[in-house]
Amino acid sequence: MSLVVTGATGHLGRLAIDHLIARGTLPADIVAAGRDAGRLDALKSLGVQTAVIDFTDPATLAAAFEGAEGVLLVSGSEVGSRVQQHINAIDAAKAAGVTQIVYTSAPKADNTTLVLAPEHTATEEYLRASGVDFTIVRNNWYNENYAQTLGQVQQTGVYLASTGTGRVASASRSDYAEAAAVVLSTPGHTNATYELSGDVAWNGDDFAATLSDVLNRDVVFESVSSGAHGEVLRSAGLDEGTIGFITALDANIAAGELDKITDDLSTLIGHPTTPVADTLRTVLS
Repeated sequence: MSLVVTGATGHLGRLAIDHLIARGTLPADIVAAGRDAGRLDALKSLGVQTAVIDFTDPATLAAAFEGAEGVLLVSGSEVGSRVQQHINAIDAAKAAGVTQIVYTSAPKADNTTLVLAPEHTATEEYLRASGVDFTIVRNNWYNENYAQTLGQVQQTGVYLASTGTGRVASASRSDYAEAAAVVLSTPGHTNATYELSGDVAWNGDDFAATLSDVLNRDVVFESVSSGAHGEVLRSAGLDEGTIGFITALDANIAAGELDKITDDLSTLIGHPTTPVADTLRTVLS
């Protein structure tokens, strides 16, 4: 019986495969599934099986899931189309006789105003009603999401955001991938929902201090309103859709949607979560 990892050529899926192997799953028992055949070929050196899948083509999902015991359903990247894509994957897994689906969801997906949550909420509801045993891992924010701020802050010494005093309980992508590997490959997680977060929730001032340390220069946090933030982004040439998303997300953070700390993640992986400073130092190295 095999374990299928979707999104295997993406960051989270690939890390989950690495953690499965590191924790003792035989590579031959892993099916790396993704859309890009060329990138999948590069994974064959690990000894894993590969399968080209398309969430909009149920036939490819049926072939990939055949004989599988568990599926890690890494949420799709096509915002606006993900619910039907996830439904296709869940239906294919059920038809193939898969006994466990692990789904990567959003924090507090059943009770949140987070701009990214609605598609995750709908997927969770469908998965719970599917009759297939599941584990839902609700990933908080990734440390790596802040890598793109390093260059701008290095030049200006200013971290600008409209997050107010809101906090973010982030962890590294590898931490979340390791948790997914744990629940996919070990017993005791049937129909469980885990709220995964970092061990520490930081605010804008904390993050500016972290950037000061990582970049070895003074950095200050400039807290602005959503409207002012939008104007700054507009002057930088960003399109209205991107501006709306960034300011909505910052408003979510200001409202406390990413501040919940639990010990679910550190308990599952068996070690403390990765501080954002450590991740950013890795990005710079």
